[in-house]
Amino acid sequence: MAPVPFSLVKWYMDCVTEQGETAILYLANLRWRGLHGSYSSILLADRDTNTTRSSIGRHRVQCNDGRIQVEFAKLGVAGIWTATAPPVQHTMYENLAGSVNWNCLQPASSVRLTVGGREYAGLGYAECLTLTLLPWQLPMRKLKWGRFVSEQDSLAWIDWKGPYSAQLCVHNGQKCQAFGISDSEIDFDGATLRMEDSLALRSGKLGSTVLPGLPALGKILPGALFNIDETKWRCRGTLDAPGRQSHGWAIHEVVHWNC
Repeated sequence: MAPVPFSLVKWYMDCVTEQGETAILYLANLRWRGLHGSYSSILLADRDTNTTRSSIGRHRVQCNDGRIQVEFAKLGVAGIWTATAPPVQHTMYENLAGSVNWNCLQPASSVRLTVGGREYAGLGYAECLTLTLLPWQLPMRKLKWGRFVSEQDSLAWIDWKGPYSAQLCVHNGQKCQAFGISDSEIDFDGATLRMEDSLALRSGKLGSTVLPGLPALGKILPGALFNIDETKWRCRGTLDAPGRQSHGWAIHEVVHWNC
């Protein structure tokens, strides 16, 4: 039998204000076994509250000329991301069956976002991940991902561990060599990002954090996918480069791939 075509396009966009108020938006389109579904989620966090709302339904994303515009009425979301660093694309993994393509459209953004009447303005980040391989069949055991944005610098990193391993680091829109990636420090090309004052944004299995209240997906996707364990943080970041230093906010995560 011919393999069943699979496609998952997942957008990740965020915004952190000067005070640390955080908004993270996920948008996904899934095609598999003749089905087509759309999913959206918004995570909002500050020092005292942390909420997530999710919904299945159509959303609108327009991307052109360094500008991304998003609207999703069901969650009361409307926002504009304007790029302040050049985009980067990279194929993280590929075999005869398909690939994992990472498109970092905006390693750094200027963002204006409204969520249910509440306004956010600050620095942000936007990427689009396209999978044409079944996620639960990826040769992965652990993934570290993160991004740092300040007025002067941006840094994004991926550390993929498992039967297949790969690292990627992007500084101010340019690929560079990563020499060390930990939960508190990133060393790359003669510079270092240090992260502290961490706030846990969420922690647990995807079935209870990313996809709560959406039982319909459980009928389509293997149960093992919902057991993937993720912890995500927002923290203050300080980037030390030769002759200068910049301060901003970082968001990073560790994912244990238990499929």
